Amino acid sequence: MLRNNFNVSPAAEITLEANPGTVTPEKTNTYLNAGINRLSVGVQSFDENDLRFMTRIHNADDARSTIRLAASEGFKNISLDLIFNLPGQTKEQWLSNLESAVELPVTHISPYSLILEKGTILNKMVLDGKVKISDADYDADLYELTIEFLTGNGFRQYEVSNFAYPGYECLHNKYYWEYKDYLGFGTSAHSFAGGRRWWNFNSLTFYLNAMDERSDAAAGEELLTEDVMLGEYVMLALRSAGIDTRELSGKFGGEWEEKNAPVISELTGAGYLTRVNEKIKLTPKGYAVCDEILSRLS
Repeated sequence: MLRNNFNVSPAAEITLEANPGTVTPEKTNTYLNAGINRLSVGVQSFDENDLRFMTRIHNADDARSTIRLAASEGFKNISLDLIFNLPGQTKEQWLSNLESAVELPVTHISPYSLILEKGTILNKMVLDGKVKISDADYDADLYELTIEFLTGNGFRQYEVSNFAYPGYECLHNKYYWEYKDYLGFGTSAHSFAGGRRWWNFNSLTFYLNAMDERSDAAAGEELLTEDVMLGEYVMLALRSAGIDTRELSGKFGGEWEEKNAPVISELTGAGYLTRVNEKIKLTPKGYAVCDEILSRLS
């Protein structure tokens, strides 16, 4: 349907998210024949206790088997997700997770720190004192261990929570971080173009009714001011490949760099930022405190 209505590059990256234990040889062949050329597997952990705590339906062997199966059937671009700083997780356990990941035929790894979402069972357990989450310093230690281990094993960090072999960076996500326009289709999908952000109904019934009535399923929209767009551009660029000051100046003028020059100089001297020609980029030390650095830039 997309190819019939849009000019889609023959080399377009098409990713499918999959859960371990749900992929079969028949399914992988169907995916490949449909044009899917990248698989993202929600492993989360190779530790059985972690998986039980997260009530995942798979075990560690399922995760390994799914990835090896996908590779043997023809997928050459496979990513996996991992979560660190789970309750009671030691540095040794997290390192074991990373070692298990790099032993598999994957080209991309996304390690995320555990985030407590309001209204979830885990958040209530933490509030009730039934589960203890390690503090920010321990979280930072695990994150720095992650950077050191993965970069030492050939993966390049190209965003705060994403590592890839050269040439296997996720194009889908890079479009967000490079602040480019994108279109989303289907329920809950978000789109961004021309300074406007909009999102579709998350209910299939509402979505279909809206499409029938007005050929548009947008549930809401946001028109961004130039100041908001500048802030988002800086945040996304710094989280990923870095701020190209020439590009920033071309889009928004040169006032931002001039205004932030003292802070940039201080953070560069302290080893949190590097500057090579026109590119301002976080160091591994800076990635660990990215949010704090962004809060100092205006």
